[in-house]
Amino acid sequence: MDVLYFAWVRERIGLPKERIETEAATVSDLVAELSAREDRYAAAFEDLSALRVALDQELSDFDAPLAGVREVAFFPPMTGG
Repeated sequence: MDVLYFAWVRERIGLPKERIETEAATVSDLVAELSAREDRYAAAFEDLSALRVALDQELSDFDAPLAGVREVAFFPPMTGG
């Protein structure tokens, strides 16, 4: 699946996106897997309350299943005007 990172998440990880193979069942499992990779991932995912996630371009929750998902995007909460 493709994993996309936006704003400060991208800055901490150092990549705009990457393609990964994972056995993670949920978004939370994926976050745990990524956080265990390197310190830069752990730093990006240390406070999940400061993050939002979208699965196949639809806003979702961290307990959402990943079965059939092609794209996961992580980004800070958006404010609008």
